[in-house]
Amino acid sequence: MFDSLSEKLQEAFRKLRGQAVLSERNIADAMNDIRLALLGADVNQQIAREFIDSVSKDCLGSDVLKSITPGQQVVKIVHDRLVELMGEAEVPVTLQGSPAVIMMTGLHGSGKTTSSAKLAAAIMKRNKKVMLVAGDVYRPAAIDQLEVLGKQIGATVFSERTNPNVALISRNAIEQARREAIDVVIIDTAGRLQIDAQMIQELIQVKQASGAAEIMLVADAALGQEAVSVAEHFHKALGITGLVLTKLDGDARGGAALSMRKVTGCPIKYIGVGEKIEDFEVFYPDRMASRILEMGDIVSLVEKAAEQIDREEAEKMREKLKKKSFDFNDFLFHLKQMSKMGGVESILKMLPGGKQISSATGFDPSQFKKMEAIICSMTKKERESYELIDFARRKRIAKGSGSTLEDVGQLVKQFEMMNKMMKKTGLINRLLSGNMDLGGNMASLPGKLSRGSNRTPPKKKRKKNR
Repeated sequence: MFDSLSEKLQEAFRKLRGQAVLSERNIADAMNDIRLALLGADVNQQIAREFIDSVSKDCLGSDVLKSITPGQQVVKIVHDRLVELMGEAEVPVTLQGSPAVIMMTGLHGSGKTTSSAKLAAAIMKRNKKVMLVAGDVYRPAAIDQLEVLGKQIGATVFSERTNPNVALISRNAIEQARREAIDVVIIDTAGRLQIDAQMIQELIQVKQASGAAEIMLVADAALGQEAVSVAEHFHKALGITGLVLTKLDGDARGGAALSMRKVTGCPIKYIGVGEKIEDFEVFYPDRMASRILEMGDIVSLVEKAAEQIDREEAEKMREKLKKKSFDFNDFLFHLKQMSKMGGVESILKMLPGGKQISSATGFDPSQFKKMEAIICSMTKKERESYELIDFARRKRIAKGSGSTLEDVGQLVKQFEMMNKMMKKTGLINRLLSGNMDLGGNMASLPGKLSRGSNRTPPKKKRKKNR
């Protein structure tokens, strides 16, 4: 989402890093670039102006002007101000009351129903019983969608299909939740294409009937400049307590994330980064600022790995690797583990300089899918003993995986080279050592696979006769 903003900020920083000493003039030039970057990302004009003023003031301080590395110091100042703009620290969702009630509000199409289910799944990980309430009685199939999602995550879904009174539905749901000793009730309310008095009045009635402790505004990250108006209206009418930003995995320019928090004073509590239930993250301002400035987000990467990786399977793999036995089944295991974490491309984005690495090496994440397809087209014996894969078998595997003979041959060849190197150097013992290190050769496989095997080997230098 923040790719465009990140690129423009990096360009401004590159200009500063080339300066031996910071002056008012080059700081002003850099601030102008940053201001244009923020406006280009759909950050509210007034908020962008205030942000630039605060960064400029800090940059003109004597400590920065005398700094040995002034460019790096400016990056730190921008980082700190971004954290301040988006919130000093993460704010957990409030679970007060018996049951605790959470209202999900927002415009039509912002992703309220899906976000309700994602939030329920996140809360259920704390060993809480959750009930989802179908409060959208207007959108066709909204109740069906919530019931499907509830069944998928194992949450109770309350609905009254013939009752048009959402406030009464909410009250009845809470009474049933008390009888069933449910800890948290999440009410999925209806949205509109635009804010109107009828919608706001209905939401106020639901708030009064439910006594909701949390009123979350679910907002599409692509709202842009409109985000400020939407946030102001909802906050003024309902007194929202938190924000959920959705569709951050798309091509939205991200200004909503920087504008809505400032306008409402309410924390961004969660972000939606994909369509799957697990694509829902707690919002950490400092980590998001680091991602925007391409400083990496190692903490989130480690947390995601700890959550997604099957520790029992990983331990079995570790024992196997100690015996210096690594086959295509093991390689496929690594590929699937990375896929659970969002794929290699997602992992690279969380590493410092990961974007530059992928662009510099011509990295193509789709090649990992091709590799997985090739391995899945192998028989059990072929995966365990790649030496069996002769020309006839390669031909069958290529046909089954929708790839070419050269692709299959290249993968087998590179895997053989990697296996020999790992056994010689002890690299195999570093795999699954807690950081899921794939090693140099394995990391280079996609690029080599995409280039094919028809490469002319380098000519050997002839020794001159003395």
